[in-house]
Amino acid sequence: MTHLLNIESPLAGIETITLNRPDSLNAMNRALIMALQEYFRSLQDRHEIRIVILRGAGRAFCAGLDLKGWDDGAKAGDELGSVHAGWATQRSIATVMELMRKCPQPIIALAQGAACGGGLSLLLASDVRYGAPSLKINAAYIKIGLGGCDMGSSYFLPRLAGASLASEMILTGKFIYAERALSAGLISEIVAEDALHDKGLELAREMLLTSPMGLRLSKDALNRNIDAPSFEAALAIEDRQQILLSMTEDYAEARAAFMERRAPEYRDR
Repeated sequence: MTHLLNIESPLAGIETITLNRPDSLNAMNRALIMALQEYFRSLQDRHEIRIVILRGAGRAFCAGLDLKGWDDGAKAGDELGSVHAGWATQRSIATVMELMRKCPQPIIALAQGAACGGGLSLLLASDVRYGAPSLKINAAYIKIGLGGCDMGSSYFLPRLAGASLASEMILTGKFIYAERALSAGLISEIVAEDALHDKGLELAREMLLTSPMGLRLSKDALNRNIDAPSFEAALAIEDRQQILLSMTEDYAEARAAFMERRAPEYRDR
């Protein structure tokens, strides 16, 4: 992949990916964005990987966009025009968040220190979020003369934290710290920094106890039903998934294991 994105497998079925630009607080330059795109796109066809843990090396999760890391955009602007070059850059970053939501594997984010701008969006695009006491987050985009709605912030924040806190963050770029992030539901738990990875692994191990297709389709239903037009529409997705899953070999195995009081042996079939 790249040294900017370290990938490890601490346990079969789990991958830990680490943003590895600690000297830059893991700020996202073009190379890191392309590495993230490549990784999350690859997960569509890698069902042997069931859960992803996302973290940042050093004292920060991700300080946002590296404004010095996109200098080649000026050269592209000579060829494409500044608007077209800027659009290409913008879309390349936003695509990472789209791929995170589309990948079938749940993503567990472990965040310490700063999660600013694009770093906040990486956090929000994950499925489960744990934060260290040092965590501080902000929608930094408005602080550099742009709008505060960027990289999914105007989609995720109102849904996760409500319109009032979302507006407070987006319209000012102010920092929210770990305790308030927890009370607002932006993270699940505050965990000591040196225990973050163990906490992520603990949750991932619990997810491994589920059927592989059941886990994938559960993430899919959560994604779809957060925007369901009605209660009936949400039920329709759930009903179809349950009937589909009831036809799998893993469902039969789970029923047999329950009756025999043993752990099921799933085959993703």
